[in-house]
Amino acid sequence: MKRGDGDGVRGGVVALLAARGARTHRRAWAAVFAALALGSLLLGTLGLAAGSAALGHARVERYAGADAVVAGTQSTRYTAKPWGGEARTVRAGLTERVRVPARALDVVRQVPGVRAVIADVAFPVTVGGARVTGRPWEAMRLASASPRLLDGQVPTGAREIVVGEGTARVGDRLKVTYADGSATYAVTGVTADARTIHFTSAEARRLAGHPGEVDAIGVIADSGVPDDVLRTRVRHALDAAHLRDVSAPHRAADDPAPLRVLTGDARGEAEFLAAAPARMPLLQVLASLASVVVLVGVLVVTSTVAQALRQRARELALLRAVGATPWQLRRAVSREVGRIAVLAAVGAVGAVPAYLALRALLVGRGAVPEGLELPFPPWLAAAPLGTAGLMVLIAWLTALGCCARAARVRPAEALREEVPGSARRLTGCVLLGLGAASAGAGALQHGAAAAAAASASALTMVIGCALLGPWLARGAMRVLGAPMRRLGVGGRLAASACTANAARLGAAITPVVLVTAFVLVQLAGGATLGHEAAAQARDAGRADVAVSGAHVPYDAVERIRRLPGVAAATAVAHGTIVLPGKELGEPGLERLPVLGVTPRSLARTLDPAVREGSTDGLRPGTVAVGTDRARTLGVRPGDHVQLRFGDGSEARLRIVATYERALALGDFLFSYEELTRHMTAPPPVRVLAALAPGASPASLSTAFPGARVERDPVPERVRAEDQALGEVLTALAVAAIGGFTVIAVLSTLTLISVGRGPELRQLRLAGADRRRLRRMLLLESAATATVGLSLGTATAALPLLAFALSAAGRLPWLPPGQGALIVAVVVLTTTSATLLPARGALRGRYPVAAR
Repeated sequence: MKRGDGDGVRGGVVALLAARGARTHRRAWAAVFAALALGSLLLGTLGLAAGSAALGHARVERYAGADAVVAGTQSTRYTAKPWGGEARTVRAGLTERVRVPARALDVVRQVPGVRAVIADVAFPVTVGGARVTGRPWEAMRLASASPRLLDGQVPTGAREIVVGEGTARVGDRLKVTYADGSATYAVTGVTADARTIHFTSAEARRLAGHPGEVDAIGVIADSGVPDDVLRTRVRHALDAAHLRDVSAPHRAADDPAPLRVLTGDARGEAEFLAAAPARMPLLQVLASLASVVVLVGVLVVTSTVAQALRQRARELALLRAVGATPWQLRRAVSREVGRIAVLAAVGAVGAVPAYLALRALLVGRGAVPEGLELPFPPWLAAAPLGTAGLMVLIAWLTALGCCARAARVRPAEALREEVPGSARRLTGCVLLGLGAASAGAGALQHGAAAAAAASASALTMVIGCALLGPWLARGAMRVLGAPMRRLGVGGRLAASACTANAARLGAAITPVVLVTAFVLVQLAGGATLGHEAAAQARDAGRADVAVSGAHVPYDAVERIRRLPGVAAATAVAHGTIVLPGKELGEPGLERLPVLGVTPRSLARTLDPAVREGSTDGLRPGTVAVGTDRARTLGVRPGDHVQLRFGDGSEARLRIVATYERALALGDFLFSYEELTRHMTAPPPVRVLAALAPGASPASLSTAFPGARVERDPVPERVRAEDQALGEVLTALAVAAIGGFTVIAVLSTLTLISVGRGPELRQLRLAGADRRRLRRMLLLESAATATVGLSLGTATAALPLLAFALSAAGRLPWLPPGQGALIVAVVVLTTTSATLLPARGALRGRYPVAAR
């Protein structure tokens, strides 16, 4: 026979073995198919989300009619040298407006090809109890080439305005309240934009309160001038004039602030300031979630494929014993798994609707900032094919690894049972030790580093438990065996079966440990921080009422203090800062939510629980720091801390106090004036007031008609900008992990139960009736659930304890409902996967053995 004929015969044998195996073991491969299909769906969805986020950009609305926009640098950068490496530079987006010097108007106006240059400013005003935006009428040209009035004419005088439809009619006079006071204006025109009031250019710049500065400069080019040519010309003109944005004198030495020239989709960045900074955190969270899905998917696919092949160990060994070559076994199994994996890749088809649903959820929950566009071009729909290919590759490599022993041993040894060796036990113990060490390291970290250490610790310990499964199961049965034997014949049978088959029980509890540990770490970590932050917010809240709304003037806090019956009043503003520093030796810029407060009698309205120093000294140039952050920075009252505000300005502030309730009030507490002067516009006023004994809040309602006076106000609490995003994607991660591991539990226990068919029939023949066998199976499933839940909880406890003590200073906490749901899912899954496959062995009548 020719060589080619031999290869053909071998190939035919491989194809026959693969086809027979796929048909004969359909039940075993069903779990592999489900795990791969779910993995393809989830990874495809996350791949689409990441691709869309990478293409994301700020929506172009206000400047859609401009060919280019000159704006400030809406980012800050920090350069530092890591341990033993070259200097690295990191960047972080800024969400407060960085303005442009007004003298740039003349520079840009002289650029060849520029037809018109228009300055734009935006500022909040209040009209009729509604908070709207004020802008110059001329800036309407930047949004549309032909600004349209529904009625009236454009404003020409300082006391003339154009309002939105439904606000007023032409000829009416309106009182407009702005940051420094109020004035009455005559309505000369009406537009369709109900969110904006237009003033003359001079009046708009005066009301904006930033003389010599504008928000942005819109550039309209001559016909036929390409965007790239216009951008280059304007860029060169600004550089030649040595113009930088207005924050430049206040920035760090390594943080230059050149003016930007934006064209195309980038023009939206000058309007929606939060859109561009949100893209990178979104990508990072999606990448982190994708890595978790890949990791859990690999563990589950490995577990299901290994269990499916373990049930066929004797069959593979017999094939090896009767002359099948290692190459034939490997090829047959890999082809068999490959067919299943390719069929399961159909799960990627559902990635497109799943991504659209995820995007709608993110937008609906406020996880995507206003103005951030997440495009979905048609070619991006092909991304799930790549993720499906990744799952196919994972399954194929897993199959090769799982049949390695049967393929490599000699035929005479192939029928022997493989006994776990000391190398496996040693590896498991080492991994448990590494997990404990990682948890200990996390206890010394802060913030993201502590969370990463907790996740790494949980993962390492879960893998260690999987390797030590047979020994852990044997040890658990020494504890559970005695109580189980007291539960009658069924209990004695269950205890004997579990003790005699420790390897089988170890395989059954591994996915239970996986789901319990991973879900507990994901849920309890965030729940602990949220629970402690809510408790701190309640303890900090001492105010009897809160006054807020568009009718509250900016000097309300002083007026409220003078009202009869008011013992103390505090104005509160929420903001964001950027803290430069190193984490694990790497430079980083950490965005932190903070509060600005008026310090007078602060403890009577919002008590931060001062530990050292006093918040009475809060004023521009000073700051109070949370105790955990102060410990991390190595500072105390009297020292200085260097940070950057939301507009990029760097400040070196003297610490006047440290306080305990930082989870609720933020790591830094500023004076109201210090924080708000670095904000784009004065925030809506919110004043917390404490009343004298017996006083009524009626005087507050009388002093500020139309204002919202809230009794027993909601506790003040800072929230991270990406908190909503984290909540949505954490829920998705938990659902993904839960889905994967439920599949793993079902498949593992189902295959074990199917493999026990002869054993159960033999017990029936030996005299065990259906009731006793059902009781035995129920007790076995209870033992599996109990051991798995206990080991999973113990595995999660150490990293969670380290993280909770480091980040929250308390023991881990999980809502009872979530804990009960985890237990219910595990119990229901283990019970159904144990009983349902055994129905065939429990049916029918069997002769009772002679006594």
